Amino acid sequence: MPPLSEILLSWKLNIPALLLAAVVLVLYVRGLTVLSRGRTAWNPFRTVAFVTGLLLFLYLACGFPGVYAPQLRWAFILQLTGYVFVVPLLLGAGRPLSLARLTLGENGRRRVDAFMGGRPVRFLSHPVVAPLLGLALFASLLGPGLYTMRSSAVASVLLTLLAPLLGLLLVLPALEGEERPASSAVMVVAFIYVFIELLADAIPGIMLRLSPTVLDGVTGAVQGALPWFPGALRDQQLAGDLLWFVAEVVDLPLIILMMVRFQRADRADARRIDELSDEELEELNRRHLHRG
Repeated sequence: MPPLSEILLSWKLNIPALLLAAVVLVLYVRGLTVLSRGRTAWNPFRTVAFVTGLLLFLYLACGFPGVYAPQLRWAFILQLTGYVFVVPLLLGAGRPLSLARLTLGENGRRRVDAFMGGRPVRFLSHPVVAPLLGLALFASLLGPGLYTMRSSAVASVLLTLLAPLLGLLLVLPALEGEERPASSAVMVVAFIYVFIELLADAIPGIMLRLSPTVLDGVTGAVQGALPWFPGALRDQQLAGDLLWFVAEVVDLPLIILMMVRFQRADRADARRIDELSDEELEELNRRHLHRG
């Protein structure tokens, strides 16, 4: 294991990550400033979660994981799982879309809703498509792609910019879904897909952990290896442990959140049915039986 000083003090300059974090922070602070002028209530824990997510993103890009990702599989997996799972969860908990809707005015709110409701975003954030994209990303690590992604400067930049976006597509529909209430039937389907994702995320990590061979084919000594560097197979096993653990642990809050949203949707459906007149309820039953 690396010394604590290496984990805390290792640092490298990652300009794309710094620029992205700066832009996102400026936009969020601008929204908070507009809210404060209008004296609109905003939960401070959302701001804390958002800032924590940005700091974690910078640590993953510029700190220990970013420094050693090209040399160590487990450091790269730590960085990638943080990008896809942990950072988006924290940023999403900051409710950036809700903040945008509250501060951009009527025209801005329509643009946000139009963008989020557009065909590309709806397709990519679909409960089936988004998990499949995540699974495809991690399945690509079960071969030479693992070495390519951790050693290529171009791949590093693309992952820095796009992996958190993929994670946001996975978590924002669950975290900000209250803006677009769904029926309990839709929530049941969404819950099933999230549960399937929970199981599927474990597969690449298990395969990395249990494989008796080095899957990316790079078994030679690491250039500039330090005394605490593990061997190639042990490095792969640690990477599999991290991928398996982080993916499963971070999915659990989403499962719980989906259950809570299902309960809310079920209560809302029950209230709507209670408000129907006898004639409306009879007509609803007739249509349902006719459709069946």
